[in-house]
Amino acid sequence: MTGDRVVLCPLDEVGDGEARRFDVEIGGLGHQVAVVRLGDDLYALGDICSHADYSLAEGEVDADEGTIECWKHGSLFSLATGEAETLPATRPVPVYDVGVEDGQVWLEVGQDG
Repeated sequence: MTGDRVVLCPLDEVGDGEARRFDVEIGGLGHQVAVVRLGDDLYALGDICSHADYSLAEGEVDADEGTIECWKHGSLFSLATGEAETLPATRPVPVYDVGVEDGQVWLEVGQDG
């Protein structure tokens, strides 16, 4: 992905097996992003459930299944692809490139993101 990169926080501020919400502005556009840490792996996806306007970062992360659950209606979303895996959600949420450099979590938003 070629886009703009922003530093979010130190890695130790994202707990293992947890999600944390970030409000990021890149290129004049706002992005609400949920960052999930599973051991050494990080995932970043759109924080707002595609079914209703609720934060996914407030939901439960299932490390074994690689999903996050919308706390309001129970829809599951793939951490890797953003695909809705259960109803009532039927549309995916966006995913973002995320990584760690010098102990800092970064997020990259592409030109189309």
